[in-house]
Amino acid sequence: MFYRLKRVCGILGITLLLISSACSPYYYQPFNDRNARLGPETPMKKELQQLPEPKEPIYVAVYKFRDQTGQYKESNVGASWSTAVTQGATNILIRALEESGWFVPIERENISNLLNERKIIRSSREQYEGSNNVLLPPLLFAGVLLEGGIVSYESNVYTGGAGLRYFGADASSQYREDRISIYLRAISTNNGKILKTVYTTKSILSQEVSAGLFRYVKFRRLLEAETGYTYNEPREMAIIEAIEKAVHSLVIEGAIDNLWQFKAENDTSQTAVDSYLSEKEQNQQIDYIGRLQDFDGRTSTYLSVMGNTQTYIGDYSSGSFRPGFTANLGIGLSNSLFLEGGVGVQQIEIKELVRSVDYFGDLSLMYMANMNGKLSPYASAGIGSFFDPEDQIGLSGNSWLPYAKYGAGLEYLFSDRTALTSRVYVNHMFNDRYDGVEAGTFNDVIWGLNLGFRFYLGK
Repeated sequence: MFYRLKRVCGILGITLLLISSACSPYYYQPFNDRNARLGPETPMKKELQQLPEPKEPIYVAVYKFRDQTGQYKESNVGASWSTAVTQGATNILIRALEESGWFVPIERENISNLLNERKIIRSSREQYEGSNNVLLPPLLFAGVLLEGGIVSYESNVYTGGAGLRYFGADASSQYREDRISIYLRAISTNNGKILKTVYTTKSILSQEVSAGLFRYVKFRRLLEAETGYTYNEPREMAIIEAIEKAVHSLVIEGAIDNLWQFKAENDTSQTAVDSYLSEKEQNQQIDYIGRLQDFDGRTSTYLSVMGNTQTYIGDYSSGSFRPGFTANLGIGLSNSLFLEGGVGVQQIEIKELVRSVDYFGDLSLMYMANMNGKLSPYASAGIGSFFDPEDQIGLSGNSWLPYAKYGAGLEYLFSDRTALTSRVYVNHMFNDRYDGVEAGTFNDVIWGLNLGFRFYLGK
């Protein structure tokens, strides 16, 4: 009984350790009151403040930076009239403009309040100073007008999760990604020309992780425990970061087009421009989920050379891992499906019995899961045979032994046509003769690992 309780406690402890070590929000649970503090900042804020200084500040006016999505918050219990995104984006934009060091924002959102207050000042001075010619300093005017808004809020761009339950213990995780999009444009107040338009997006992540245990530790004694957390990235922070990125992009884009200038043309300013142009070029090469557009790294034909190590599982005790070599030629049947033929040599050692050198050839169908990405998992299945003209395949005394082959691997394309590939494979014999003994209900199995390079050919 003590052993059973110890095992249950061990399972629970490991589960709690995995949950808490993998998820940093687990350590920041609000057990105590939290005092008022300055608002949290985004990673983009530092980049915005590190922009090179302007030759002269730009006076800008923002009348309204609107929520143009027209969306309301999702609700599982009924209709919700709360908007999906903040209605105070104008305030966020004005703060970002001010803290960039490039712009001098002028009050325009509530211009009527400002004009009324100036009338009150003028009326009071006329009344108490007895003069009808009271003049106030003129209002500043803007050379650039900023318009735009939050144009899109997409829910459930990605959803998914994973879970595992075994013998009363379970762990699961779910995630969701929303996305917000912002457009910002600069307009000349002299002639109404649109000087520049920028577009930024920001993902909003939500995650739920949970684990539990449900076990009878002894008669009429039930142990039940659970833990977990849910994390929802604040939408306000996503909007702040997207707006700050838009302001940062507007500054660099305007400097590139000579709409405004840096205070000094030095290495710092050139580095900022080069970094932005590099980011912009990379952005044009990927789609909305990060896949490469017009990706031509993987072609319909490839040649791979791989080293392998394998071992035997059969009627004798398992053997040691021994080296080998494999070469494959693949021909594309469709965008992601290849016909793969392979030949190679392997060494199999059955301890104190034999060390066999076997030649093999096989034919498989291989499915590449992510053809348009640098990193892709793949799976294969097919048939093949070991052969040896001298009838020395293992201890079978046969010149050939057929098998079914299946495996799964991972490939990383580190240059235009060359990939590093790895695979775990299993060769399951059609008979039980490899080790010379036909016993039991299972046929002999060879399993191993491949590691090598794959070269994509042609266009």
